[in-house]
Amino acid sequence: MEYLIVKWLHVLSSTLLFGTGIGSAWYLLFAVISKNVQAIAVVTRILVIADWLFTGVTMIAQPATGFYLIHLAGFPMHTPWIKWSVVLFVIALLCWLPVVWLQMKMRDVAAEAMQQAAPLPAQFWRYFRAWVVLGIPAFFAFIAVFYLMVVKPAWG
Repeated sequence: MEYLIVKWLHVLSSTLLFGTGIGSAWYLLFAVISKNVQAIAVVTRILVIADWLFTGVTMIAQPATGFYLIHLAGFPMHTPWIKWSVVLFVIALLCWLPVVWLQMKMRDVAAEAMQQAAPLPAQFWRYFRAWVVLGIPAFFAFIAVFYLMVVKPAWG
């Protein structure tokens, strides 16, 4: 029973992690495409809150429940799919940390532009490009972790 509860928590947190990430990316991308400064200011403000609330919590819950599941199931840590899952998760984490900083910067720049009724400055667009560049490897790393988590391939 303990294994099933921990597995449920692991799957739930991975769903929240990936769902929040893809949802956040979707809404920010389309707000930015609209070039509506007010919409961008609102979306970035909410995005930062959601990222800390959901992504931040699940970035802690994922390894905690994952390593506990490994222990409960008796998998050796040197199992290739486990090692690759950890590496890919760390890559995603290393992308996410600067992404959060970039989102806070975009939020601040967009809020200031909105208050001044001005267009978004070049700095916003630099932050946005970096956000996209970091989001792409994080997205594919999480896709790969999902695959490894579900399939648990036996490499020989």
